Amino acid sequence: MVVALEIILAITSLLLIVFVLLHKGKGGGLSDMFGGGFTSQHGGSSVVEKNLDRITIVLTVLWVAAIVGLGIAYK
Repeated sequence: MVVALEIILAITSLLLIVFVLLHKGKGGGLSDMFGGGFTSQHGGSSVVEKNLDRITIVLTVLWVAAIVGLGIAYK
């Protein structure tokens, strides 16, 4: 059980990093330094952004559940 939770935690951690980096910058941050200000004005579907938000939220819930599960399993 512990090994499965650790694998889930590792996979969701890597996926969260990728999905957070895929989000469009809201301005003034690191994304503008690398050209995010120009790309945020062009393209980008609201449906894609909503789906990206949903996937990120689901991954975050799974990540937190894996951490809580590991905390309970190690106790």
